[in-house]
Amino acid sequence: MRPVNAPLEDLFREVRHATPASCRVVTPELRAAALGDHIDRLYRAAWAMTGAREDAEDLVQETFERVLRRPREIARDDDALPYLLGVLRNTWVDIVRGRARRPTAPLDVEAASHIAAPAAASSPLEKVAAREVFAAVAALPDELRDVVAAVDVAGLSYAEAAQSLGIPIGTVMSRLSRGRRRVAEALGG
Repeated sequence: MRPVNAPLEDLFREVRHATPASCRVVTPELRAAALGDHIDRLYRAAWAMTGAREDAEDLVQETFERVLRRPREIARDDDALPYLLGVLRNTWVDIVRGRARRPTAPLDVEAASHIAAPAAASSPLEKVAAREVFAAVAALPDELRDVVAAVDVAGLSYAEAAQSLGIPIGTVMSRLSRGRRRVAEALGG
């Protein structure tokens, strides 16, 4: 005797087999080798989100762990970075929420003053400026910081940032404008 839902199963099977091969999109799976292509941009975005080099390293590592634990298929190679930035942001939100539930030690101002600048900065003046910019970006409210980190730090286009953050492109543009203005004000500009 056939189960009651057997006609539905047969219908789904027919529809699946009737779909022309040209309509099926076989997508590349996001693999560990592809993750390495985006590590620099993810690290810069993580540093802008966290405000600290060590936290940025931990955040990128946790992001990679999550992505590798549950591989996802992506439509195009160009979609990998927005997807990874979305996972990075969600991981950061989870970490912040977790920290809010646990008691924390007060910030060690002396240790915070020794944050290393990115490798691209070569002179002491550039290192100080980079540190100030990262601190100003880290001080932004979450919604502004995420957009500034995605566009200005990670180098995403407005469309890619909108996709990775799950917001409309107009919202990206307005938050980016407000975020840039606040960073400029914080830097005295």
